[in-house]
Amino acid sequence: MQELNRFKLPKKFRGRNALVVQLWWIIEGTLFRMSPQFMYGFRRLLLRLFGAKIGKKVIIRPTVRTTYPWKVSIGDYSMVGDDVVLYSLGEIEIGKHVVISQKSYLCTGSHDYLQIDFPIFAEKIKIEDECWLATDVFVAPGITIGKGTVVGSRSSVYKDLPANKVCIGNPAKIIRERLSEK
Repeated sequence: MQELNRFKLPKKFRGRNALVVQLWWIIEGTLFRMSPQFMYGFRRLLLRLFGAKIGKKVIIRPTVRTTYPWKVSIGDYSMVGDDVVLYSLGEIEIGKHVVISQKSYLCTGSHDYLQIDFPIFAEKIKIEDECWLATDVFVAPGITIGKGTVVGSRSSVYKDLPANKVCIGNPAKIIRERLSEK
């Protein structure tokens, strides 16, 4: 069992000082969230000002939530839908031409429940080029989803997925190859 009085946040876990973290949360809750739907460039600018690496023509909806933007990179022409959570305690790397559909949750952090001090940890998530995560997909810490893979609605990804597959379920399992017109 855990004893939370023993819990300690690791030094420099957030990657920036507390003032920058709080400033981002204020900006995200106001300027970012209240920006009109069509102001994709403005939201890209705000994320870049806080250290995110955002490619060209990336579409990010105003209801996206990003814990620490300085730990996020998104490749050219990708789209991040409404109510997506980028829980970026660790790095999140999203490739080019990727769609992360509405209500998806990319979770880079958790706790080690086997240790009494319940330590927090973060592991990078990597979504390679040309993937599509459909509505309400959960991606666990440390996961890589291979190039061109589709993950079906309401699926949960707890293990790496190879390239060019269609995967569904909880846990997500391969159901077939993803065929391309190329």
